[in-house]
Amino acid sequence: MAISAADVMKLRKATGAGMMDCKAALTDANGDFDAAIQIIREKGKAIANKRADRDASEGVVLGRVAGNKAGIIVLNCETDFVAKNDGFVDLTSKMLDVALASDAKDLEAAKALDMDGRTLAEHVVEQTGIIGEKLELSYYATIEAESVVAYIHPGNKLATVVGFNKAVADGQVAKDVAMQAAAMNPVAVDKDGVPADVVEKELEIAKEKYRQEGKPEHMLDKIAQGALNKFFNENTLLNQSFVKDGKITVRQYLQSVDKDLTVTSFLRYTLAD
Repeated sequence: MAISAADVMKLRKATGAGMMDCKAALTDANGDFDAAIQIIREKGKAIANKRADRDASEGVVLGRVAGNKAGIIVLNCETDFVAKNDGFVDLTSKMLDVALASDAKDLEAAKALDMDGRTLAEHVVEQTGIIGEKLELSYYATIEAESVVAYIHPGNKLATVVGFNKAVADGQVAKDVAMQAAAMNPVAVDKDGVPADVVEKELEIAKEKYRQEGKPEHMLDKIAQGALNKFFNENTLLNQSFVKDGKITVRQYLQSVDKDLTVTSFLRYTLAD
């Protein structure tokens, strides 16, 4: 049967597939619109299976605020060419909006969310068939706080979100802290938040270092504790030197704005490190 241009455009709008793929699907489905959609989806599954062992190391990292909640989402692909495509970025952005509007707390919950009649996971498979690369929705996480800010580094490869204990009157102050987290890659907000296994590892590294330097065994614990404190200062957000003024810490910067202002949580994700 004859396939009209209008039908092809309708299918393309519904699926995002290319014109020739839409025409072929409609032809194979004898003009049945729903069947054509299913053909395109099945093509996505087939391509996803074939490319399952590919390395999807490129992609888009986006962060956004929704009320007192902020989240980061990551949609991976195989090539930077696809990652820079406006349609791919828009798809990632739309997925983030859907996730933030829900009660989804983690990646698996986000994948099951409905977007235009299909789950986010189903959209990923469908787009795999359309784009022809392995795609993977690999990360979604959120924080909640009295005040939150998001920062996306140019290029969409790195994003941070930061939560504060109270409203931040100056938006630049909040952005400064989010950019600090992006640039300096802290492991925790403060030393109390550093995982125990990380603390233990740093102590062991320090003790072995000073043991190799010939320091007395009975002094190693004390010397290692000093090294650990240096680690805290360099790797916890509030104790890091503020990148815009190395004479003060991030904690001191916030207190100079409001003596009670502090960071309660943050997330950072990068494809660039």
